Formats: sequence, structure tokens, C-alpha cells
Amino acid sequence: MIIFGTKGYLYQLAILTLVCGHCGNPSAHALRKRVTKFTLFFVPLFPFSTKYTTQCTFCGAEQKVTKEQAEQMQGVGGAVGGRTDTPPQQSYRP
Repeated sequence: MIIFGTKGYLYQLAILTLVCGHCGNPSAHALRKRVTKFTLFFVPLFPFSTKYTTQCTFCGAEQKVTKEQAEQMQGVGGAVGGRTDTPPQQSYRP
């Protein structure tokens, strides 16, 4: 019997002040990276999906961004040093 599935990791990369495209308010946005890894016997082996998003803290709207945009946002501003020290949030889907 082989047990396999996926496990998701959510990293918060930075907190940025941006104008929301949904509500139009200048508010804090969380820049996040979601990595999904293939698991075998509950051991994460390799990532097969990486997505970057920003989420407005005022209205909750989430917007996808490219890797290049995320790296540029981290370099311009955000948290002290461009990165926060929050551990990843994990989720498991069989």
C-alpha cells in the first residue's frame, strides 16, 4: 500500500501598503507565497506548485501576482528587511 498526497505551505513574505484594486482603499496588504509539495508516506518530497498573492487587510480581496512582481514588491518596501519571520502554515490533502 502506497500512501501519497500533497501538503501545502503558506509563507507570509511581507506586509505592504498598497491601494487595493477591489475597494480602492490604501491599506496594508499581505504578500504571501503558497507552495504545494508532493508527499510519499507523509514525507514532502518536491514542490510542484508555487503561487504568489497579495491580500487586502481592509476588504479581504486576494490578487495573484507573478514571481517577478513579488520579488520586486519585497525589494521596494514592506516589513523591516523586506521579510517577516512567520513560520509557514501547513495543510495536508490526501
